[in-house]
Amino acid sequence: MRATRRLAAILAADVVGYSRLMGADEEGTLDRLKAHRQELVDPKIEEHRGRIVKTTGDGLLVEFASAVDAVRCAAEIQRGMLDRDAVTSAYRRIVFRIGINAGDIIIDGGDIFGDGVNIAARLEGLAEPGGVYVSAAVHDQVRDKLAYSFEDLGEKTVKNIARPVRVHALSARAVATLPAIALPRRSRSAPLGLAARVAGLLGGGRRARSHSASPVDTEATDGAVPTASNADSGAAAIVPKLPALSIVVLPLTNLSNDPEHEYFVDGITDDLTTDLSRISGSFVIARNTAFTYKGKSVDVKQLGRMLNVRYVLEGSVRRAGEQVSVNVQLIDAGSGAHAWASRFETDRASLPEARDEITGRLARTLNVELLSAAGRRIEQDRLADPDARDLVMRGWALYYRPYSAAARDEARRAFEKALALDPESVDARVGIARILVSNLADGWSRAPAQEADQAEQLLQEALERDMNRADAHAAMGLLRRVQNRLTESRIEYEAAIAFDRNDAQALRGMALTLLHLGEPEAAIPHVEKSIRLNPHDPNIHVAYRVLGSCHTLLLQLDEAIEVLRKARAASPKLYFVYVHLAGALGLRGDIDEAKAMLAEGIKLNPELNSIARLRASVPYLTYPKYLALREKTLEVGLRLAGMQDV
Repeated sequence: MRATRRLAAILAADVVGYSRLMGADEEGTLDRLKAHRQELVDPKIEEHRGRIVKTTGDGLLVEFASAVDAVRCAAEIQRGMLDRDAVTSAYRRIVFRIGINAGDIIIDGGDIFGDGVNIAARLEGLAEPGGVYVSAAVHDQVRDKLAYSFEDLGEKTVKNIARPVRVHALSARAVATLPAIALPRRSRSAPLGLAARVAGLLGGGRRARSHSASPVDTEATDGAVPTASNADSGAAAIVPKLPALSIVVLPLTNLSNDPEHEYFVDGITDDLTTDLSRISGSFVIARNTAFTYKGKSVDVKQLGRMLNVRYVLEGSVRRAGEQVSVNVQLIDAGSGAHAWASRFETDRASLPEARDEITGRLARTLNVELLSAAGRRIEQDRLADPDARDLVMRGWALYYRPYSAAARDEARRAFEKALALDPESVDARVGIARILVSNLADGWSRAPAQEADQAEQLLQEALERDMNRADAHAAMGLLRRVQNRLTESRIEYEAAIAFDRNDAQALRGMALTLLHLGEPEAAIPHVEKSIRLNPHDPNIHVAYRVLGSCHTLLLQLDEAIEVLRKARAASPKLYFVYVHLAGALGLRGDIDEAKAMLAEGIKLNPELNSIARLRASVPYLTYPKYLALREKTLEVGLRLAGMQDV
């Protein structure tokens, strides 16, 4: 038989973690997969006029005459899988990833070839578990015909394809927002063997490919949650619970007398929704849906069930003159209990600046609070089989605790377990790297050269997968500073801040890099903003010390001493705080107190008892502009306090 060539849309799908599933429960996996094929997958392929042309053990290729049919079929299969596997534990759940391309294919007997097929297979390999990735050729054909929310991921270089492929993603999160799907009635004229053929070839094969067990944006639940999407049908659909970081931001209430302030209040709600969406692993209900509840009294528990979120944020804004006050409450939608509440105030005359400050502080604080709450929940639940996302959240919750070697070691172990479960995890890579570079910066590393190399590799891999990760750029900025590559450190921190204006750690890191470049005046606004964003940071002493050092180099001694005293109060056992405070006091002429502070500092670290040793302790204190400022200010004060040169 001669080979035939034609244009087609090709759908490539496979089961995530198939080898692991089969190793854990071969019989159960095959039974579940067979049921999914018979009851969902092949009816949907039939409904959308697809034709299975090849199977590969845990995957299959399907040909469609229309890209629209292929994408609609894929989206409905993924949405249907959420309903079908809602009550299955995350570790046993069957999850597909799907790639679709439109192009030239060659069919020769039972085989199918060509770049059209190869690109679809590569897209499937890139695809997020539970999501659908399509090529630009497919996206161009469907974007005006299907109301799906695709994200442009840019060009990707894929194996055995000469040119980069532009990728558009329908994420697992976007799939979860689609309406519940109804299964079609099977046609009487349909080939009776299709269901069995797909199930047998796809699920029954023993030639399995190894894939990491990547979680989708769902988690195991003991019960089903009815959704409002199919209320009209009279049947309650079963949908999975969303991640621990799922939230709806209700429109804040305007308590001001002036109705013209409504735009200001709505702007805070909009900004906060956007900023919370940047949290890795978060699921934030879109603004348009949230605003349908504006001005209405809501039952938080019922709202949580309808929107399938764990948390509801509500609050109010009152503006009187230049004073703006915001009260917010984070409510656990499951229990109705308050998980966290706070009040934020600002007296900025400029409304845009006031809005930026309020939303920035709220977003930053909520980020930490949500991660901490998730970490506590994971600890309390004592999950027997936590998935990668659970472990990542636990790692960050541990990382944000007050500095200690024990907390960092425990956080690192959580991130490493997450990476073992999901070798593609960007979050786990960034988490491990952050621990490594923080230990390098603080002198806690047991093997500095090896751990610097490991952090470098992890961050490069993370940024190759997602160049827009603010936390990856911030960690790289810290690594570059430790390596005494301060100009590169500055560039990385600039990128981090561009991607996340509320990253207090990146702002503080940028300030410290600018300080060591000899630009204390430029550093001050960054560190001041980091303090405003995170005034209750358990490690705020670091920000106060950086700010105090900047003021000292600028001979703004009253300001320097005030914030350095705050640093000492926040963490009374840190050597560098005492030394910098001694230098500032010496410069101001408070010699007795300066001597006392220096003595306390040397008690904490007897080895750093001279200016030469102090310099040598921080290898990136080498930039001439910084050293010139330091010699004329801090070191003069330290000599007055009694510190020797060598």
